[in-house]
Amino acid sequence: MHFPLKLFSKVLWLAMTMILIIPMASAQPNTISFFVSKQGSDKNEGRTKDKSFASAEYALEQIRKYKSSHPDHLVEMLINDGQYYLSKPLEINFDGITIKAINERKVTFSGANKLNLKWTKSKNNLWTAKVPTGLKFQRLFASGELLNRARYPNYDPKILPFNGYAEDAISPERVKGWRNPKGAIVHALHIGRWGGFHYLVTGKDENGELKLEGGLQNNRPSKMHETYRFVENVFEELDTLNEWYLDQSSSTLYLNFGDQDPNSFVFEAPQLESLISIKGSMEKPVREVHIIGIRFVQTDPTFMKTEEPLLRSDWTIYRQAAVRFEGAENCSVSNSDFIDLGGNAVFLSNYNRGVKVSGNLMERIGGGAINFVGDPQAVRSPSFRYENFVPENEIDSIPGPKTENYTADCEASDNVIRNIGLIEKQVAGVQISMSARISVLHNSIYDVPRAGINVGDGTWGGHQISFNDVFNTVLETSDHGAFNSWGRDRFWHPDRKEMDRIVEAHPNWVKLDAIETTIISNNRFSCDHGWDIDLDDGSSNYEIFNNLCLSGGLKLREGFYRTVYNNIMINNGFHPHVWFKNSHDVFRNNIVMHSHQDIQVNFWGDKVDENYYTSLKDLQADQAKSVDANSSVVDIKFIDVATGKFDLISGNMNFHPLKLNDVGVRNTRLKSFLDSPHIPEIHKEGNVSKGAVFEWKGAKLKSIESLGEQSAAGLPTMEGVLVLELEENSPLAKAGIQKSDVIVGCQSVDIKELKDLQLVLKRDQYMNKLNIEVFRNQERKTMLVNL
Repeated sequence: MHFPLKLFSKVLWLAMTMILIIPMASAQPNTISFFVSKQGSDKNEGRTKDKSFASAEYALEQIRKYKSSHPDHLVEMLINDGQYYLSKPLEINFDGITIKAINERKVTFSGANKLNLKWTKSKNNLWTAKVPTGLKFQRLFASGELLNRARYPNYDPKILPFNGYAEDAISPERVKGWRNPKGAIVHALHIGRWGGFHYLVTGKDENGELKLEGGLQNNRPSKMHETYRFVENVFEELDTLNEWYLDQSSSTLYLNFGDQDPNSFVFEAPQLESLISIKGSMEKPVREVHIIGIRFVQTDPTFMKTEEPLLRSDWTIYRQAAVRFEGAENCSVSNSDFIDLGGNAVFLSNYNRGVKVSGNLMERIGGGAINFVGDPQAVRSPSFRYENFVPENEIDSIPGPKTENYTADCEASDNVIRNIGLIEKQVAGVQISMSARISVLHNSIYDVPRAGINVGDGTWGGHQISFNDVFNTVLETSDHGAFNSWGRDRFWHPDRKEMDRIVEAHPNWVKLDAIETTIISNNRFSCDHGWDIDLDDGSSNYEIFNNLCLSGGLKLREGFYRTVYNNIMINNGFHPHVWFKNSHDVFRNNIVMHSHQDIQVNFWGDKVDENYYTSLKDLQADQAKSVDANSSVVDIKFIDVATGKFDLISGNMNFHPLKLNDVGVRNTRLKSFLDSPHIPEIHKEGNVSKGAVFEWKGAKLKSIESLGEQSAAGLPTMEGVLVLELEENSPLAKAGIQKSDVIVGCQSVDIKELKDLQLVLKRDQYMNKLNIEVFRNQERKTMLVNL
């Protein structure tokens, strides 16, 4: 089997790294132990089990003092069973400490306050209790179970998105019934379902409509979605079981608890955003800090702080998490649980090297799971919004990063990540941005609102993404992938014609940021509302092989140097969108089950050939496009769809069997409670019929009918009429309308499909001028068409 040199060097690096950062299983020479126990006392010396400290915070301060005079000694904080409510995050700024549960995962670090409440039942059948003056919280737990803040519509676990949404969530009619909605939160999807927005209600205006601030959680601004929205923290919506509302002005907590007596429950309110922070710097990194076997729970939500843009990615980020690394070398967090968190689970920010996140369970997370995000100041010629660009004569043409202040040579492996993004929707199981050589290996990632694994930009590549099982993805959003990536690097320009000119003039610029090849291999992917593997705008320098795509196929949008081979696309195929001239893309030796779903592709890269079809009709459809001349039809019988195993009944193949028996986590504990992806029935005849084409005055027009067409055009919704072909002397062309524009309006009428346009053209056929609105380069433009 072909074994790329880069892959060999990557495996060698991984082996060396694992040797360096394996956590200490037991005390080594010159290792000093400090003990913490619920039965201990902070007046003890803490050096033996029977003289334990009572709190981890106090123990850390004593360890800090000890290390100041014994910097070369390794130290371990050994913690006995119990739940520890941290009063502040444990900040570690020195080398050589292991924080370890004596009995793994029987030690819990909580970011909540345990509330001492006395409940009484009021006349309206609600329970009330006083909380300490000034106490604020966004989440409330009753004996470990998360309760719902009063909301409309009510929580329903069977509904996505948001477990309930309503078009009238903030309608004037509903708002009229709210006496004082100040402090309420409006959650909504992006108009294109590209993630979510969150707004704080600051009051009502003179018209009785809500005054909102926020909505900074997406780097592609838009209006909130007209349907997918809900509101919470409104007293008048406290109308169903297990809802609560905190009146901060009177420090009164209201609870709808039915006939249950809340006085027999333990109530906890999250207060801390972070529980452990390893804090060094590029100049003075912290080394050999290892966290083993801890349960991290109940951190405070951070969705209103998620506003830092990530280059030209669709994302914004907040650099905080239950466990946060910055300026760390050869550190780890392993065999731990991250459960019921309000924000992110783990965040590696700016400079980090050799940090490993492995063997962890991460579930019921408000934000993302594992984030690797470098410093934008390490990027040459950065831009931070899709529509922004660096002028051609100002682009720094030196390859690679400007500084070393980014995350590199780190690993996320053998983790179960599920039920994340419960609050924020623009999140991923593993997020990589402005980083290099990140290894994402043997993770099981599922039940997520958007991407399982996301690479936000081309800086600086070299990632190894292998043996992951990623499914039930893009459940609440759209136009994305189980694996998703963007490029949009320094050469990027929002105007496609200008970008074509730039890359033709400077072909070497396309690898100035993506300096190392990223490998995606031996994974199993499945996406619900998009593509299994989605390399979007400008994603460059990838090698993709030995993957099983169970649902959405594989998409390559405008980028360079992508080599795709030996993959299986169940009931789907290849989606090339708007390729560059001289992209140097290669698509070969793949098994596809329908014809290529190309959109606006005029140039087919270096090679699209020698693939294997299950349908002659599909092969012939692609050969008519002058590709796949040497591809063939094969008859295969799947022995095990879940691992891509099949028997060849007839035909000749140069296809290497996939080896996916150990895809996903290998950890015995974590494997015991895994879910599995849906395994579809096989449909070998996959040719997709095309919609009707309308010819009008030298133009060929059709409705936007697929997610691919929507994505290629950058449309927020699957609506509009695509300009397929355009004669030079046609009225549309003379007005400035171009091929690949999408007509979204005509004569002040919204155009959602071809019949809408046909009706307007018939109605106004007597007129000699038409106002036509088109969507191009993410903008709406109005053109006057002379007939």
